[in-house]
Amino acid sequence: MSRNAKINTLLLLAVAALAVLPLVLGLGDHKKEPFAGADAEAETAITEIEPDYEPWFSPLYEPPSGEIESALFALQAALGAGVLAYYFGLRRGRRQGEERAPAASEATAVPRDTPEGD
Repeated sequence: MSRNAKINTLLLLAVAALAVLPLVLGLGDHKKEPFAGADAEAETAITEIEPDYEPWFSPLYEPPSGEIESALFALQAALGAGVLAYYFGLRRGRRQGEERAPAASEATAVPRDTPEGD
């Protein structure tokens, strides 16, 4: 197994562990919504500290349900990942093209048949 394959395998195992360990260890079992986002946690903490708190802003669009909100968040994450993947792929392609350009120009150079003294 090559070095890159070993590193990729270890990274995949680490990601799988990060996804599975909270479920196996029961982290969040004491909460009503164990996997609520940080926004909900912050809102709960603020209302506990200051019950009369009035938010400065209200959302422009409030999704009708939590499922739609999760789907929109997943769509946003997928679009962001797509933009990043396109950018890094474009950079890699340009770098590979720049590396191949000198080799291609040397291969297409026409050799001279006559010596320079003629």
